[in-house]
Amino acid sequence: MSEIARLLRQIEEEYEAAQRGLSGLSLGGARHDFIQQKYTAIGEIATEQLAPLVGEEEAWNLVCETIDNTPSQNKKGK
Repeated sequence: MSEIARLLRQIEEEYEAAQRGLSGLSLGGARHDFIQQKYTAIGEIATEQLAPLVGEEEAWNLVCETIDNTPSQNKKGK
């Protein structure tokens, strides 16, 4: 698996975890903190690890594409 593919898989896993946090049993601030942590991790992966490999603009394009193509229980019609 290439480094780029590995990073995109990691982003997908962080996004899936955040989505599960939206429907999880915990409420209030703890859930918000968990979801925020996952989205922060996605940003850090994109800027610190992926961007040096493909450039910043392409890194964010890949992040958006990855998130858009990740199945989610909260996305209707996908």
